[in-house]
Amino acid sequence: MSTHATGSAVQRIFIDKQSPTAYHALVQTSEAVRAVASEAGLDRTLVELVNLRVSQINGCAYCLNVHTRAAVRAGETAQRLGVLAAWRDTELFTPDERAALALAEATTDPGDAALQETAYSTAREVLTDDQISAVIWVAVTINAFNRVSIMSKHPVRPQ
Repeated sequence: MSTHATGSAVQRIFIDKQSPTAYHALVQTSEAVRAVASEAGLDRTLVELVNLRVSQINGCAYCLNVHTRAAVRAGETAQRLGVLAAWRDTELFTPDERAALALAEATTDPGDAALQETAYSTAREVLTDDQISAVIWVAVTINAFNRVSIMSKHPVRPQ
């Protein structure tokens, strides 16, 4: 049975709380992906840049908030965070980061086959197979978390 709020907005359930077993499995996947990324030699800031770029594309305020804080803790700069949405137009990102960001974007929006091939080709030039796999898994995982937070309307509270 659904509960509706007044007006046109429908009251959302926090699906992570409603179905904790499924959410816990997603958290476990995220932990495994973090370990894979580390074992592949991906820097924590690169992982957080991928998390942030995917969350920007998906418009997930909650994940943007969480991963901005994580990126800062990992040593990311305000300048690079500020221009991340326009990373292609700057020289602030390394070739590895640029390849990872392009691959993350292609993973997030897989409908453009040409973009996907270009991103994969670029990644093959600078990343190892383990790193490519890890970047794709990071993007897949944050895409899932974005959907959980967006559909649940997880709030971003002032700090």
